[in-house]
Amino acid sequence: MNISIDASSIMTVVSFLTFVGILVWTYVIHRGSDFDTAARTPFADEEDMEKEEHSHV
Repeated sequence: MNISIDASSIMTVVSFLTFVGILVWTYVIHRGSDFDTAARTPFADEEDMEKEEHSHV
């Protein structure tokens, strides 16, 4: 077998597993409320953000 073909196949599998890992980390592990809070951040006042930070503790 050609070494470059083996290396290419291994890198393809590693890249795919990395992609799947990122998807799992993003959509399964993290809570939806974290994403909602991050989405509202640009529109929030400083006081609102301080209240939300203290409520997560």
